[in-house]
Amino acid sequence: MALVGRIGRPHGLKGQVVVNPETDFVEERFAAGATVWTRSNGGQEQLTVASLRVQNGRPIVGFAGFGRIEHVERLAGLELRVPEDALQPLQPGTYYEHQLVGCAVETVSGVAIGEVAKVEGGAGASRVVINGPHGEILIPLAVDICVEIDVGNRKIRIDAPEGLLELNETKRSGQRAAGSGQKKR
Repeated sequence: MALVGRIGRPHGLKGQVVVNPETDFVEERFAAGATVWTRSNGGQEQLTVASLRVQNGRPIVGFAGFGRIEHVERLAGLELRVPEDALQPLQPGTYYEHQLVGCAVETVSGVAIGEVAKVEGGAGASRVVINGPHGEILIPLAVDICVEIDVGNRKIRIDAPEGLLELNETKRSGQRAAGSGQKKR
């Protein structure tokens, strides 16, 4: 199941919620009639979208059968997911962030760096978190650094600027490295 959003909080009194989207396809993913799944201590639950409107850039979603604020309060904080086969096909050379997890990372000269554990950040400042032999390594997800991303073969080749990998060595020594403002791929 692929993450497409997180329920933020109830909105109004009629059972709608604010959704923090994790998709570039908000109107399609949360259109009336669309199905999403949540998982909580009560198990997995299928929800059908009854309504969508965007207010101040954020989706406000109503679910079928949830007509009052009391019905949706328990949903706050839950992730919204869909089966991977329900994701929209992407253009060649593009990928979903979850497809990067598990990819092997190496330099353009063939030196193994580690494996992608997760993708962090948002638009304009995403980075891959790599589990390396000496701990966590943070690499900006920028086209001039991540020069080849091949999700089919589960490999990412990087051309790290001088000092980037050493900066991560310093971070592992107990100092915190500053975040990156690189553009998202």
